[in-house]
Amino acid sequence: MASIPAIDGREHPGENVASDVLLDAGAISARLDRLPATRTIWILIILLSFGFFFELYDLLYTGYIAPGLIRSGMLTATTKGLFGATGIASFIAALFSGLFIGTIACGFLADRFGRRAIFTYSLLWYTAANVVMAFQTTAVGLNFWRFIVGLGIGVELVTIGTYISELAPKHVRGRAFACEQAIGFASVPVAAFLSYLLVPHSFFGLDGWRWVVLIGAHGALFVWWIRRKVPESPRWLAQQGRLAEAHRITLDLEARVEKDLGHPLPPPGPPAAVVGRGRFRDMWVQPYASRTVMLSIFNFFQTVGFYGFANWVPTLLVKQGVTVTTSLAFSSLIAIAAPIGPLIGFVIADRFERKTMIVVMAAAIVVSGLMFGQTTNGPMLIGLGVCLTLANNIMSYSFHAYQAELFPTGIRAQAVGFVYSWSRFSAILTAFLIALALREFGVPGVFAFIASAMCVVILVIGLMGPRTNGMALEDISR
Repeated sequence: MASIPAIDGREHPGENVASDVLLDAGAISARLDRLPATRTIWILIILLSFGFFFELYDLLYTGYIAPGLIRSGMLTATTKGLFGATGIASFIAALFSGLFIGTIACGFLADRFGRRAIFTYSLLWYTAANVVMAFQTTAVGLNFWRFIVGLGIGVELVTIGTYISELAPKHVRGRAFACEQAIGFASVPVAAFLSYLLVPHSFFGLDGWRWVVLIGAHGALFVWWIRRKVPESPRWLAQQGRLAEAHRITLDLEARVEKDLGHPLPPPGPPAAVVGRGRFRDMWVQPYASRTVMLSIFNFFQTVGFYGFANWVPTLLVKQGVTVTTSLAFSSLIAIAAPIGPLIGFVIADRFERKTMIVVMAAAIVVSGLMFGQTTNGPMLIGLGVCLTLANNIMSYSFHAYQAELFPTGIRAQAVGFVYSWSRFSAILTAFLIALALREFGVPGVFAFIASAMCVVILVIGLMGPRTNGMALEDISR
């Protein structure tokens, strides 16, 4: 009898390692895809989603601590020059510069060293960098350590999406990403509410914005516990030729799911045709070349809508005539909607094509944004802010699932990292362009800029995007 390691890392007696048929990479994928979505499967998805919670907290507190950074005198709302290094735009750009390098240059790490290890160490990296950043006293130090934070978050963004796409059976892949995004975006109202409470004040000699940053660093306390509970991706192990390990983890998952069900599992479908190990150049042969181009263009423009609002909402509200304290209160109310979008998605995720959801939500961002830029009424600002948040976050879970589906296991993390990096590069420019638009044309000019970017999103996904719902990852790859 072979010793079969459980998904929590312990070993227990189990069946002998199976025949070559069971140790075929395609058979491993078929066995995973036929698993019902029981308690065992959802626990794994939820645990990975908690990693995403801390990641998004660190990524999206930027807008909420911005008034505190301005109040402290370290940064200014706008600068005379387009690329001024002492404005909020430079702080945002520093983060996205790190994200760009982390995704485009380091996305291969999860393909090389495994999803589990990179998930763990990238989270520890950006947590430690945040602690150092919280004690900076100059704009240069602040921006430098925000850049270092971005490196870790960039790698983590790619890894979590890849990890979930490979652990979730094909019939719940959309709902798995909706769950991930719902838990992740629950961090937004947390960051907004903490900022509302802390940013206007100082405690024990530290500005409130520093406490918002330090509270997020507590994610490191959970990372090792999460790591012990989540197995390596069997698909990745099989693709690496580590078929016995892939079989053992799959066997353990099957046993746990069968126990959840109380009856035997259905037989797996026919083995999928699995693409072998890949290299960067494999992204540039069909069908992947057109997908790479499509997703690169999409990511470059989608970030204008998402971060153009999320990172600037308190500042935009102030420019609409709202006080700093009230803007943080309004932002907190708007932020409550952040996890609601993915929760709506949890209900509809696998019923509608991912590409359709992206197109419809981009159109909703256009309409809501243009209306936001034309009003100064408090309740209307909150209502339209909620609409923008819902549309952005439904689009977010949709495209995170979508881009992870379009590439094979051998290059999935690297390819997603490459195409996703263009959103990070775009965000660097967007931070400065929105600051310019805000200075020259006010809030209406900001949302005209956002609307034009969303029109490009609608066209590129609507015209070039393939269908993926309910298909095995290996079938989509072919």
